[in-house]
Amino acid sequence: VQLQASGGGLVQPGGSLRLSCAVSGSTSGVYAIGWFRQAPGKEREWVSCISRSGGSTDYADSVKGRFTISRDNANNAVNLQVNSLKSEDTAVYYCAARLFRYGGCGLALNDYKYWGQGTQVTVSS
Repeated sequence: VQLQASGGGLVQPGGSLRLSCAVSGSTSGVYAIGWFRQAPGKEREWVSCISRSGGSTDYADSVKGRFTISRDNANNAVNLQVNSLKSEDTAVYYCAARLFRYGGCGLALNDYKYWGQGTQVTVSS
């Protein structure tokens, strides 16, 4: 299973981006997907997740109300709409997939088996 994160960039405070995680190489179907981020000098932290069905989502308190995760099953992708960006949102954003048998959200790094390469989000004026 391969994951490709895209959509990052440089944006001013208050701006928006749409991050996308494309999943390929799977013969099992869709997976529960999580988004994480890692700022310079900090540990990777969980941001959001969506269950395999798409019926369950969850968000870190720091992004709740500003970020929205959704599935695009037609394209085998998961999107993360990030709005009202703040300087503290600056980080490399990674998407990850759980093993297929785990259909629910995972909140920890080791809940996830497959990782993408990350996309840089920089919030600066």
